Amino acid sequence: MATRGSRSEKVKRIFQQFDNNRDGGLNRDEMAALVVAVNPRVKFSDEQINAILDEVFRTYGEFIDGEKGLTYDGLLRTYDDGAGDVDRDFDALGLELYPDENKGASIVSEASSSSIADERVTESQRKQRTTAWAGSPHHEIVFDDTWKLVDELEILLKRLRAKQAKTGKFKSDNFDAYSDAGWSRELGPSAELSEKRVFWEETGPDYGIFVKELGALRSRADGARSREEAFDGQMAIGRVLYEHQLFKEALISFKRSCELQPMDVRPHFRAGNCLYVLGKYKEAKEEFLLALESAEAGGNQWGYLLPQIYVNLGIALEGEGMVLSACEYYREAAILCPTHFRALKLLGSALFGVGEYRAAAKALEEAIFMKPDYADAHCDLGSALHALGEDERAIEVFQKAIDLKPGHVDALYNLGGLYMDLGRFQRASEMYTRVLAVWPNHWRAQLNKAVSLLGAGETEEAKKALKEALKMTNRVELHDAIYHLKQLQKKKVKSNGGANGEGAFVIVEPSKFKTVGEKTTLRQDLGSAIQIRAFQRITRLSRCNVDLLKKEMNEIDVPVSYSGGGGPQKSIRKPNLEGILRRLLRFLKPETFQGAVKAINERILSVLDETGSGRVDLGMFYAVLAPICNGPPNKRKRIAFDALLWRPVNEGSSQIRKVDAVQYIKLLRAIYVPSHGISEILEVHGETDSSMVSFSEFLTMFDDPDWGFGIMSTLLKLENGDRNRHGRRVCAVCRYPVIGSRFREVKSHFSLCNQCYSEGKVPPSFKQDEYKFKEYGSEAEAMKDKCMYFTLQSHKSP
Repeated sequence: MATRGSRSEKVKRIFQQFDNNRDGGLNRDEMAALVVAVNPRVKFSDEQINAILDEVFRTYGEFIDGEKGLTYDGLLRTYDDGAGDVDRDFDALGLELYPDENKGASIVSEASSSSIADERVTESQRKQRTTAWAGSPHHEIVFDDTWKLVDELEILLKRLRAKQAKTGKFKSDNFDAYSDAGWSRELGPSAELSEKRVFWEETGPDYGIFVKELGALRSRADGARSREEAFDGQMAIGRVLYEHQLFKEALISFKRSCELQPMDVRPHFRAGNCLYVLGKYKEAKEEFLLALESAEAGGNQWGYLLPQIYVNLGIALEGEGMVLSACEYYREAAILCPTHFRALKLLGSALFGVGEYRAAAKALEEAIFMKPDYADAHCDLGSALHALGEDERAIEVFQKAIDLKPGHVDALYNLGGLYMDLGRFQRASEMYTRVLAVWPNHWRAQLNKAVSLLGAGETEEAKKALKEALKMTNRVELHDAIYHLKQLQKKKVKSNGGANGEGAFVIVEPSKFKTVGEKTTLRQDLGSAIQIRAFQRITRLSRCNVDLLKKEMNEIDVPVSYSGGGGPQKSIRKPNLEGILRRLLRFLKPETFQGAVKAINERILSVLDETGSGRVDLGMFYAVLAPICNGPPNKRKRIAFDALLWRPVNEGSSQIRKVDAVQYIKLLRAIYVPSHGISEILEVHGETDSSMVSFSEFLTMFDDPDWGFGIMSTLLKLENGDRNRHGRRVCAVCRYPVIGSRFREVKSHFSLCNQCYSEGKVPPSFKQDEYKFKEYGSEAEAMKDKCMYFTLQSHKSP
């Protein structure tokens, strides 16, 4: 970790290099030369240079000395705020520290508990021995007695480390393999922080003694002559503990500092950092919000900290799974500090996380433009490009991330997935092997390696990889996959090029698939229902009771706004809508909730917010959600109707406008049955009709199989039976165990699973002009049908 001394000297050398007229300031021409020189690989346009200079001279106006320009202190402040990387810029310029200036910077004097020795230490020696944060102009130790507390705490920490190292309890792990969280851990550039995570043993007697002695230091800080000195002492103790990654103990000191000076931004910010590291995201968010409130109330005093507070607040929200809300704060940080490459990277990653791939790629490209060696940004850009279908470019970008950080797990894993999608299975298995070399218990990588080996035709190796994955996690899909492999070997079927090892098959046109009996689902309807069921699983909306929608409508107070057409609406911004979703899906873990929001944003919000305004008609949103929530079908339809009644245009009435009902059905089909398109219902009569629709009339429209949402009956069948297993029966095409409904061809007697039936796949050995299928929801139904058949046959016999 670079000391504050070496950093300030580097900034001084950079400043001197470009202060051509030696007037103690960098004017616009000199600053422009600096920006260009520290970014040798970037070709700036005049507009870009002027925009950067305008932002610097505006943000750091207090450090502008008339015509002279930005002072040395101002340049130092820009680096402290994370606008640039001192070490990177220093190296890019090919500068060196003067020999006599670098000697004292790396010296850390041995701390002494003797007050006499402390008095002999000169001010310059004191600054030399302190950590990087203490010498910063914004975090410096103010009172001499605080230095004594710091010295004694350092001795206690050295003693504890020595004792724990002797017993083997002190551990440190390198997190270089994982993506950097990107959060601002300090009120300065986070590039200075070590990537090594330290783990202390907190249960032994040595640690207990340390805590007791630490308590005595805290009492001394509290017993200072003034409130300001007590604050200074507690903050210094917290910072030392934080540097040594004793986050729980550091949090105690920062919380005490918050009590001593509630309107100071720093203790709230650092308490939030501690809570974030400890995994307490909600509490961290609350502390960052307090820091934000204090910073905004303090005017220009804390203005330079706002970008970092916004960034950390966004990351704390992401920790809760609130990615749409996080995007808002990352944008604020990037607007306040356009050179904040971490804010842009985080914004890009968050936009990718909610499925807005084009905007994500743009933000990530901006971050890489500012910091070309940003491996994490390259990794996420690769994912965004893959989602946009730009696969060859995505491969190059992923490879760049791996070149910058060879053990980058995320880049290796995502590149493996890309190769899988392209059918390049051998390359995919190589990527997953590299992931496992860095992270041996990564069960998903092990499972994907097995699938890629299967796709490459290496069945035996695939089986070994699957068994290894089974040792890591005992998930039911792994048991099914192993059974599937056995079926493939038993039948010795030839692969048809499928990544999942399907047997050979032919796809039959829909008109040749006929049904036997009224209960057998049509192939096209089943295909659409399977997609809706998959959406329910991703979002977990099938576990959200539809009554909760009604409860939200009764309790939430949404102000009425007016759209461009002048009609009143209860519209809401997407981040606020995310808060409602969090209440509806409160049972989800943050990462699962994040996936649910992404799916909802891609499938529902993109249609409801067609203009891209960022606002959604909340009543229509509730109505669209109701049919796929949990609850009896009639109640789902009733609450969908109630949601339309709740909208301002229908409020207070027992009927809704027919035009709203028609628009609702259009949206429902456009969202959930997109393969049918919406052109077929654009000409529905009644759009300009001023007539009203009752609930019974609404039900007739809703259940119409051709123009309504009649597919809901098929969806209900899937919901009720998609866990049914049919003994040891397997699908004749994919060879997986049949789960859900079994579709039996009545002439050739082969069986298909839901998926293969909906896709029209049949084994090539059964070529027929027409296929007739009967559906069985369970094996009991099949046995009953079989018994009835034999009974009929016996009655026919003479």
